Amino acid sequence: MTRAAIVYVHGLWLTGREGFWLRRRLARDLGAETLAFSYPSVTGGAAANTRALAAFLAAVRADTLHLVGHSLGGLMITKLFEEDPGLSARLPPGRIVLLGSPLRGSLAARNLVRWPLGRKILGLTAGEVLLMPRERRWSGARDLGVIAGDLGFGLGRLVGTGGSPSDGTILVEETRIDGAADRVVLRVSHFGLLLSAAVAQAAGAFLRTGRFSH
Repeated sequence: MTRAAIVYVHGLWLTGREGFWLRRRLARDLGAETLAFSYPSVTGGAAANTRALAAFLAAVRADTLHLVGHSLGGLMITKLFEEDPGLSARLPPGRIVLLGSPLRGSLAARNLVRWPLGRKILGLTAGEVLLMPRERRWSGARDLGVIAGDLGFGLGRLVGTGGSPSDGTILVEETRIDGAADRVVLRVSHFGLLLSAAVAQAAGAFLRTGRFSH
């Protein structure tokens, strides 16, 4: 039997345990083993965390290897493949789904660092990858799918998201990346991306087929 594995990469201030329900649903849907990669999003730098992710992926024994990244975790995934173009060929084949990842930078993060101690709260990794608005293009060898939320409930209500459509933390527009195979916007909040059955169903569809079920 072909062995499939899904690696979940968590977002800022999280540990990986919060992805339990998402992982459970994906495991049932795809008949796959699910693993969580945990990294120090506040105290660790982006370069060290992506190196650790590369080592984690290299140790996974599977015939198919999918990745799912929530928020900052999605940037860890894209940064890894951008900086090591040959990585995909060295890993088992698979697809990538990003959930609410601020691929174009984060207005909420830029507002947060204006607060007293805001930069310290944001932490090293996010401070390195979220503060500068940027255009990105995905040119990786793997199909990349993006799920955004537009239920504006979350951190953005405190630090401000400019009134634009958002999941409460990340603007819908901030999740766009040229070169993605598919993208869908669902009525969920930023943290709700991890709890929603609809998100898990959409992610599973993309991991199986390379397209969302619009």
